[in-house]
Amino acid sequence: MNTKTTIDSPVVSMARHAAQYRHELLENVLPFWLRHSIDKAYGGFFTCLDQFGNVFDTDKFVWLQARQVWCFSHMYAQVSPNPEWLRAALHGADFLEQHGRDAQGNWYFSLNQQGQPLVQPYNIFSDCFATMAFAALDKVAPNPRYKQIALDTFNNIIARQHNWKGQYNKAYPGTRPLKNFSLPMILSNLALELEHLLGKEKVDSFIPTVVHEVMEVFYQPDTGLILENVAPDGSFSNCFEGRLLNPGHTIEAMWFMMDLGSRMGDDALITKAKTIMLQTLAHGWDETYGGIFYFLDYKGFPPQQLEWDQKLWWVHVETLVALAKAVKLTGDEQCATWFETVHNYTWKHFKDPAYGEWFGYLNRQGEVLLPLKGGKWKGCFHIPRSLYQVWQTLSQLA
Repeated sequence: MNTKTTIDSPVVSMARHAAQYRHELLENVLPFWLRHSIDKAYGGFFTCLDQFGNVFDTDKFVWLQARQVWCFSHMYAQVSPNPEWLRAALHGADFLEQHGRDAQGNWYFSLNQQGQPLVQPYNIFSDCFATMAFAALDKVAPNPRYKQIALDTFNNIIARQHNWKGQYNKAYPGTRPLKNFSLPMILSNLALELEHLLGKEKVDSFIPTVVHEVMEVFYQPDTGLILENVAPDGSFSNCFEGRLLNPGHTIEAMWFMMDLGSRMGDDALITKAKTIMLQTLAHGWDETYGGIFYFLDYKGFPPQQLEWDQKLWWVHVETLVALAKAVKLTGDEQCATWFETVHNYTWKHFKDPAYGEWFGYLNRQGEVLLPLKGGKWKGCFHIPRSLYQVWQTLSQLA
């Protein structure tokens, strides 16, 4: 699907950034987490790190523990067999294996420093990232236990997918049932992460369902946007939750769709994902101050989320991944132009040139709102994964 480009085209200009993303990943971001996050006393990782890397809270959030295991396993497999990366992955996995699950195999949301549970396994996302973590670790340090944990957890996710909050669901049953975009979005990526364990045939049978959910059920063809919540039959629900837009979720999901399209040789899926990504980016871009809004209301009403106009790290770096992949797969110069715009905003506002790593939270004007480098929601995942993805994709453009 690639088209030819001239020497001064936006596509060629993009490729020149590859070394910048590589350097940032290998010389800044990964060393920051190795230096500051490893709990040598009790195992696992500290994620609540201030601007300087000091630990300001010792609670351990299971999904962030798992994401960091995945990150160092993935980098070991894909970038370099750095023994320090493998030690970090094994260190985190050992803590999770000892402390992360309840008796039924459900993964807790959070633990104290020693590994005692603090918050029940009230949703499925700790499970999703634990599956990713142990599947990735099994690739670089094969172990029957890791395989079994990944497969058991994946099977548990599939069993719970239609009622994944279970007894912890706050919604009153029956009055306004809604289903959420997050799970099919994650499953579309998770299937590929587990293919070496599940087998190609099972993944092939699994993919059409998640693609349909993401690209048909939650997609609104009249606007080209994707809703965060819809009724069980896919229809629009005119309420706060039903009108919710999360541009970052949609754009991240679109690069998952592009990966699936590439795997299946489905040019139509790639083109549709690119189109939805561009429509979402144009809709979510703040024309006054720059950057991408966190939440929006589908009908333009005031969102219920007070943080709706904040600019978040993961939204912007995942957008860079989606734009880079779209350019590689389609040669679309509009995507290349958007890449430069988002690249300039992201590197100017999120990167901390003084103390390493990146800030996570900006106000609407692009000023640092919280100077933390990690916390309950930000860990060693979106920044390194995105730097890696963009570096690799731009290298292929070059």
